Amino acid sequence: MLIHCTKKLLDELEIKPIQDTVEQPLYSWHANLIMVNRRKIVVLCNDKNRYVIVLHGLKTKDFKNLKGLIIQAIRETLLDESIKVEIIEEFIKRSPEVIFSRTKDKSLVAKMNKACDNVQFYIENLIMGMVIQTGISMKASNYFFRDGESSYSYPNEVMYKDLEPFLNGCIFSCKVVKMKIALELGDYEIWRRVIVPYSITFTELHDIMQTLFHWQDYHLHEFYIMDGEKQIVNLVYDDESLEYADERIESILEDGIKLSEYVPKYKRMQYNYDFGDDWTHYIEVEEIIDDYPQKYPICLEWHGNAPPEDVGGESGFDEFLNAISDPKHPEYKDMMDWGNMQKYRDFDIEETNRRLKFYKKYC
Repeated sequence: MLIHCTKKLLDELEIKPIQDTVEQPLYSWHANLIMVNRRKIVVLCNDKNRYVIVLHGLKTKDFKNLKGLIIQAIRETLLDESIKVEIIEEFIKRSPEVIFSRTKDKSLVAKMNKACDNVQFYIENLIMGMVIQTGISMKASNYFFRDGESSYSYPNEVMYKDLEPFLNGCIFSCKVVKMKIALELGDYEIWRRVIVPYSITFTELHDIMQTLFHWQDYHLHEFYIMDGEKQIVNLVYDDESLEYADERIESILEDGIKLSEYVPKYKRMQYNYDFGDDWTHYIEVEEIIDDYPQKYPICLEWHGNAPPEDVGGESGFDEFLNAISDPKHPEYKDMMDWGNMQKYRDFDIEETNRRLKFYKKYC
């Protein structure tokens, strides 16, 4: 594994780089050291496909073990991509020794610099206290680049194709959870049945919920892990929310917490969104599938349109539906215009699945 390092990174490593070393582009990376919020971050960009690996918050001891960290980061990130283990190990086996050299290709340096820009764009997604940042690596690898005058490519998709020759058949093996999510709303029956990757975080599950119910992420949210009807763990969005949490229930930040840490031991969850309108959703785990051929969420079935944002709870939703269902209603036009502004529309399962697939950041 050949790592072409910038002078800044070589100075930090305090090593003499190897000269005139040649490696196949798939096993060669350009690497840079950047500072973000006074923390040192190493960004690696693959020479063949521009796939990105991110190491964050590196200290002196980490730089001394950078070779091992790079290999482990590649392994963990591709695992979180749901690439089959045997493919990952074969990829590492074909170039197991990490060698540091200087950068020498202006084009590849430019691509690496663009990868660094992409990482900084997603900096809010960094998980503090973790060196290997698989989540932000996948996000940065999902940022398109121009591939010719009129076409675009995604580094992650190019990496998938580069790994296909390692094994005949599908390169993915995604463990998934099938769940039914119901919005509790009086006389209205509103639910979605969905497949989600087992490895997603609760923050990513929140994103999925927003898509499934056409929410716009204007408001705060929280999760509860439930044992039957009893709430046992409260997962909150930020530190401020911890101050208002119920002291009788364990409360923790959702950041970095994965669905797999509670499922399948617990098969029921609660998701609350918008503490003003108070939308309560119950999530029922129906099945765990060990080897699913897709690595992104998929909505299987649905019923009912969810209310628009800021409609005023159940009573406001009643008034809204009454107004838009009757062209003679005095508020018909105003409510129709307001609904359009709030992106209220009939649920479209095909559009929803396109949006879920487009994110390409789960699993």
